[in-house]
Amino acid sequence: MALWGLMNCRIHVRRFYSPHPKHALQNNNSIIISKPDMEISHEDMGISYDEWKSLQKALDWPSPDQEITQLDLSTSPVHSTFSIVGLNESYKVGEKIHVTITARDHNNNLKAYGGDFFQAKLFNLKLKAGVFGEVVDNRNGTYSVAFLLPWEGQAQVSVRLMHSSEVVQILKKYGESSFPRSHYKGHFEGPGPNGAWIREVVECNLKWGPNGSWIKGNCCCEYKDAKTGTVWQCERPKALSCDYWVFHENGHFQSPLNPFEKKLFARTVTNKHITGDTRAINVLPNNADLGSKDRCRSGLTTPVPAGFYFQDVWKSFVCKTKHFSRTEMGNCLKNKIVYMMGDSTTRQWFEYFLRTVPGLKRMDLHTNPKNGPVMAVELKNNIIVHWRAHGYPLQFRKMPAADLHYISNEIDYITGGRHTVVVFTIFAHLVFHPITFYVHKVAKIRQAVLALLKRAPTTTVIIKSGNTGFTKDEYGNDWYRMQLNTVMREMFRDIAVVYLDVWQMTSCHYTVEDIHPAGVIVSNEIDMLLSYICPS
Repeated sequence: MALWGLMNCRIHVRRFYSPHPKHALQNNNSIIISKPDMEISHEDMGISYDEWKSLQKALDWPSPDQEITQLDLSTSPVHSTFSIVGLNESYKVGEKIHVTITARDHNNNLKAYGGDFFQAKLFNLKLKAGVFGEVVDNRNGTYSVAFLLPWEGQAQVSVRLMHSSEVVQILKKYGESSFPRSHYKGHFEGPGPNGAWIREVVECNLKWGPNGSWIKGNCCCEYKDAKTGTVWQCERPKALSCDYWVFHENGHFQSPLNPFEKKLFARTVTNKHITGDTRAINVLPNNADLGSKDRCRSGLTTPVPAGFYFQDVWKSFVCKTKHFSRTEMGNCLKNKIVYMMGDSTTRQWFEYFLRTVPGLKRMDLHTNPKNGPVMAVELKNNIIVHWRAHGYPLQFRKMPAADLHYISNEIDYITGGRHTVVVFTIFAHLVFHPITFYVHKVAKIRQAVLALLKRAPTTTVIIKSGNTGFTKDEYGNDWYRMQLNTVMREMFRDIAVVYLDVWQMTSCHYTVEDIHPAGVIVSNEIDMLLSYICPS
């Protein structure tokens, strides 16, 4: 029996609680948050109490100051607006404009509290130009955005209401709960009692916390990783023993939303542009060069904005980047072993290298090229590029369970050195599970990275952030991804690694947002990556 159940149309959700949990708001007449039956401490996550409190502060997000039980009291994309403050006739490159966003509900009343998830950008479609704008929550129903004007010509402002504050409150609740929004399959194969070959498919999922099974009772096969402590559970097969687990596969998604909450997530009120000042902003030339003069290296922080697009080329404010031709890519990767780990967005990088680096050929490892692991080599310049998926939880198609390795374990087995580049990302598939589990995962990866840099300090370690473009529903969500980005950035803040922040690169481009960004974005990401591997 699952940890949740429908009882008189009431869903009981068992929550994960931090060391000092905040009081949970009563949601509405259809939802009751049950009494906590499991506690996740900072020791469980593998971090100090002070670090956990610091992370909680970094993750803090305003919530409605009252219980919302009517749709018309939530933030409306139709009635919310933005305006440019004191728009001048013209500006010069390098100057800023300021924008105010005003949130209103469906009755056109001003909102009195913050917490809405807005995204803003400045753009020019003809120039194929765009720049990200950070939205600052004034916590009173208004929001401020300061836009840098980085190119000559005209520009316009675009603002989207990704989610109302009422929806974010729901995302926060289920992001902290043990409700199994994402399910997985385990394939068991082996000889039965009479010698016949048996195949059984059962449900699997993460076990997190003292009583973290998504199914009650002593029902399951448990697979605990000795180094990370992560426990993966599968329902016990009827005929086969737990030793016959062979394949892992993605499963179904399960919504925890009640009817009222589903209305708040409706497409008519989610991920919508709001109206505002559409006047063109005229930007005159300026002799100043806005590009960074810093050499690309480990330890650099990411400013806002981190750069901008102009004629589809990303110009970074983090460090001095360049465009790499096919030949230059091969020269940069000469005598390098590149270990890439993560999800399908880093697989995009592997596939880009495979298409672009002269002479690079994929070796036949007898694996599915979409699931991995995969490897490519170029003998003339002694280039080796690896990619493999990160460990559980993972929503991939059917693949051998033995091929799924945790990132921290993989890093532990890398010798490192000046010829070694380690690239990893772990965001997209973790949004379905509690953020406390994500902190635990990142803590284990950090421990492995620190050990690697201690034994081989000349190793280049690059973290690819999560990108925008996920679904805007209660499952995998850009707001969740943004929270995970914050955790990763904060936990690696003072460590000599590269944090390659592609969030802004994917949120301000003119192409349709996709979890797998358009080729032009990937090309710019690769130029950034190579600029760190081979700094000018």
